[in-house]
Amino acid sequence: MTATTTRPSDRRISPVFVGILAVTAVTGWATWTGFAEQPGVAVFLFVTAAWIVSLCLHEYAHARTALHSGDISVGSKGYLTLNPLKYTHALLSIVLPVIFVIMGGIGLPGGAVFIERNRIQGRWKHSLISAAGPLTNVVFAAVCTAPFWLHSLDGVPRDFRFALAFLALLQVTAALLNFLPVPGLDGYGVIEPWLSYNVKRQVEPFAPFGLLFVFALLWVPSINTYFFDVIDAILRGLGISDFETYCGQNLYRFWQGTNEFCSVSG
Repeated sequence: MTATTTRPSDRRISPVFVGILAVTAVTGWATWTGFAEQPGVAVFLFVTAAWIVSLCLHEYAHARTALHSGDISVGSKGYLTLNPLKYTHALLSIVLPVIFVIMGGIGLPGGAVFIERNRIQGRWKHSLISAAGPLTNVVFAAVCTAPFWLHSLDGVPRDFRFALAFLALLQVTAALLNFLPVPGLDGYGVIEPWLSYNVKRQVEPFAPFGLLFVFALLWVPSINTYFFDVIDAILRGLGISDFETYCGQNLYRFWQGTNEFCSVSG
């Protein structure tokens, strides 16, 4: 049985999310002040916690837009609490994206809120629900890059600047991948309401494998190079250099040792 109303408790921010925010704030402060004995550990915790915050906000954006579009069941499912443990597939939305960040510095798209689409009328509403998540990544990227494109880096410590640059890279990759019109990704969800029934029926069996298909393509050297060239061009347009994203990732992966070039430059 699905709920027909949302209670105040359905929208109360989860202590789990508050705890993640607290970790982000404390480790961000440690990165800014240089308080941590090992800067790389502080950067790792700061970027990882901030990345999880963005994943929660991504899913919240889907749910909140669905709520205002007619699916009031999202409240009873816990999607409005920002609690990552309430997601339909916490493994796909939280664990795997964090693992991919650690392994390769790619912002893996999530996908974990179940929307009861039959409750929603109008193609534009369906498209907006799908677009809301990656648009959140776009906003997050704008916030991370603001000091760079506003030329307000005076007084910003080097390690914090590198951490912001790497976090921005994750947000840009997540937004770009999510907006690909591939079945199973949000980009396809944006255009799906406008497709014919026959097309949707033919594409539906491939939806569970869309993300795997994208990452298989990224293993092709020429496609991988082109993809990251696009990412680098976007970041350069926002005032972030390849050097800053490289050093940010280098600091993040502290277990590999810090590149001396990043330690003495910037």
